[in-house]
Amino acid sequence: MTPFEHGIFFYILFVSLIPAIIIGLLEKKLKYYGTFLSLCMMLLFIGRNKAELLSFLGFYILQVILIKLYFLIRQKTDNIWIMRIFVFLSILPLCLVKFSRFFTSSTLGFIGISYLTFRTVQVIIETHDGLIKEIKLIDLTYFILFFPSISSGPIDRSRRFEKDINKTLTRKEYIDCMGNGIFRIFKGVAYKFVIASLIYTYWLSKIPSNFSINNIVQCMYAYSLYLFFDFAGYSSIAIGTGYFLGVKLPENFNMPFLSKNMKEFWDRWHMSLSFWFRDFIYTRFVMNAMKHKWFKSRYTSSYLGFIITMLTMGIWHGNVINLRNLTIN
Repeated sequence: MTPFEHGIFFYILFVSLIPAIIIGLLEKKLKYYGTFLSLCMMLLFIGRNKAELLSFLGFYILQVILIKLYFLIRQKTDNIWIMRIFVFLSILPLCLVKFSRFFTSSTLGFIGISYLTFRTVQVIIETHDGLIKEIKLIDLTYFILFFPSISSGPIDRSRRFEKDINKTLTRKEYIDCMGNGIFRIFKGVAYKFVIASLIYTYWLSKIPSNFSINNIVQCMYAYSLYLFFDFAGYSSIAIGTGYFLGVKLPENFNMPFLSKNMKEFWDRWHMSLSFWFRDFIYTRFVMNAMKHKWFKSRYTSSYLGFIITMLTMGIWHGNVINLRNLTIN
């Protein structure tokens, strides 16, 4: 089952959030129920596919071992190459899934493996940076498995996430969260199931397939708007669901079509992904290049950093598109 796609999922979601609402109104911590619910939802998404279930369990166990082991190693050394080895091992399952279609016809991986990998890599890197001082298994598990953003984001950060889940909300604070959650869910439903559907049904699907400038321009605008309302709608529903669990996920879109240029558009579109690649690839490459004086000009470092970042993101996006029919993203 794909999250936030069918009526049956929304029914299951509504029923499963009732205990969360009761717990929140009683001013109790939501993280234990949230962890249990996230695990149940992951099993629901995987369904009866034994291969995906084994992939998911293997992935989770591997990532927890890597994170806990690296945390212990980091207490004794800050060798950057050890961190890089652990990051490589962390992304290895994702790489195998992305490129498995070149050497096997079997479906590898499970829904959400990309976004789970983003979470685990962030934990390893920030452990190396000394920003993460403690790793609790329950908090780590909840962060990795948090289901509302499992399929397409937004991408959260562990330290911010843990502050939310370890905060006990007052009844008034939780009622405010529910209000925000209801608004975001209804907004997302309107975007995804009304506006995006209307654009597809009455515009995008009506564009003739024959080559012409008019058809190309129409397709460009129609698909861009359809993609925005579909994706922004999903993100809004995910953020709204998070509010019911006491988690305030980061925003993913900020009116991108009001941008004045492409750079501003990039900063407003799928922001959590762009900021993740900026922080953990671009910025680190540029800082290392300047620190070790790899190039004479800092502009060369910046330009090359952009190329590496965009190339990495392009490879990831390309395989996401190819694999979406297999419900892996």
